[in-house]
Amino acid sequence: MTGVDLARGIRAAAERRGLRSGADKQRVRKWEVEGVKPDPASQAYIAEALGLPADVVDPRTWPHWLPGATAGVVELGPASTVPALREAFQATMDHTRRRIVVSAVSSTALLALAGAWAKPSHTATAPLELSDAPGLVDGDEISRLEEATALFTNRATESRMRTISVLEALLQSVTDLLDERNHGARDMARLHVLAAKLASEVGWHRFDLSRHAEAARFWIGGLHSTHELGDVDTGAGLLSDLAYQAAWRNRPATAADLLRRALSRARHPAAQSLLHLRLARALAALGDRKGTLRALTAAENLLGTPAADPVPSWCSWHSTADVAVDSGQALLDLGDTRRAHQLIREGQAELPAARIKTYGVFQTYQARSYLELGEPEQAAAAATEALDLALRIGAPRCVKLVRDLAPAFESFATAQGVPELLARTA
Repeated sequence: MTGVDLARGIRAAAERRGLRSGADKQRVRKWEVEGVKPDPASQAYIAEALGLPADVVDPRTWPHWLPGATAGVVELGPASTVPALREAFQATMDHTRRRIVVSAVSSTALLALAGAWAKPSHTATAPLELSDAPGLVDGDEISRLEEATALFTNRATESRMRTISVLEALLQSVTDLLDERNHGARDMARLHVLAAKLASEVGWHRFDLSRHAEAARFWIGGLHSTHELGDVDTGAGLLSDLAYQAAWRNRPATAADLLRRALSRARHPAAQSLLHLRLARALAALGDRKGTLRALTAAENLLGTPAADPVPSWCSWHSTADVAVDSGQALLDLGDTRRAHQLIREGQAELPAARIKTYGVFQTYQARSYLELGEPEQAAAAATEALDLALRIGAPRCVKLVRDLAPAFESFATAQGVPELLARTA
């Protein structure tokens, strides 16, 4: 049901009572993604428009009385990390056993969670103090988990793709230790740091495999951990991951809303820069030129701005190369092809050799820009290189990027390299 459809149903419900409702597409959007709460009468009309019985409506609990509105999403709270991570692992088990189809986390649920995270009033949970209060368990066990996490998350991309089972086992151990809750404050904080980092890594692995429901749940688990820890910038990073996923799945409006919430509390300039860059990509997909250019300017200006605190680890890789290439991709979406092509080439030349998966993604952007310029031979060469790289490192997401370009190549079916590429992506 579209926003227009729902607004029409709401107005009809009011008319059946001899009343009028001013519901329209814009008002529905305010309810759905901007956090505006409908009045009790409007909620009754919404239920009727959705074919729900009147007794399900509880205006005090909006939007939670809506069926599926927060399915699979644990509410933020003082001890919510373990339940959120348990749900993520359960989703993985269900997928592995083929027992159920893991349901996606709805945009409504994501935005409700992000809205709760963004409200200062919801941060009543005091950040964990890094005191030296002793715990009941020897901290050596946590130290070993920290060492193993550093070892397996700092490996080259190709190696990390093959060691995901180790990262999952580490996250399971961290979750079990958090569940015991018999550690001192400092050790609990160390465990939450590990949980957020590992949940992010496992989530990205699921994302690369297009197992999006599982990826979202691991990132949500990590968000809960940063919330208990009081680490706002890392929480903003996990919201950014969820936004990146939404954009990837052609939901740029949801991505933009998630990123605005992340920006409302992010502190470090490097984090703000990356969030603005991703916001620019979402706005470009929506056709918002002015908003895109404003976000790109902010991303460029914030990168490298001095800060007292170190750059958060989740965006420590963010560089001028990323700003150039993603700016180019945003401009490509807006139709500024030649400038886009130039930026993508410049950024790709700056990219460190270690970021091999990112290079493959950038190569697909380059291929698209060559196609827009009417140069299919160069486009085929770039896409073929990206495909070879993705297959070598085991990155299905990058393979999909190349396959998604195939329809654009079909009008150049006789150009050098194109028939071979189309055959490989068929």
